[in-house]
Amino acid sequence: MRLVIFFDLPIETAAQQREYRAFRKFLLRSGFVMMQESVYSKIVLNATAAAAAQENVRKHKTNGGLIQMLLVTERQFERMEIVVGEAQTTVIDSDEKLVIL
Repeated sequence: MRLVIFFDLPIETAAQQREYRAFRKFLLRSGFVMMQESVYSKIVLNATAAAAAQENVRKHKTNGGLIQMLLVTERQFERMEIVVGEAQTTVIDSDEKLVIL
């Protein structure tokens, strides 16, 4: 499963800019990967892990702006069509397992 976070936060005052930076840093520390500016995603193993990640985002919400969460299956996420641009290949963002023997 994939948890996708969309956000649009105001950055007009110094306090709002601090909130924006703190929220973005929280997402990165929590394992989210930037897909586009203000769109981040994270692979979660199951519904329980997804619920925990969603609750963690709720705890770190900002005072203003708009933050949205969308939970999709990996198959739905794979069907995403890139209309313009290129997929990032520098970020390992898959659910494949690494086995070292």
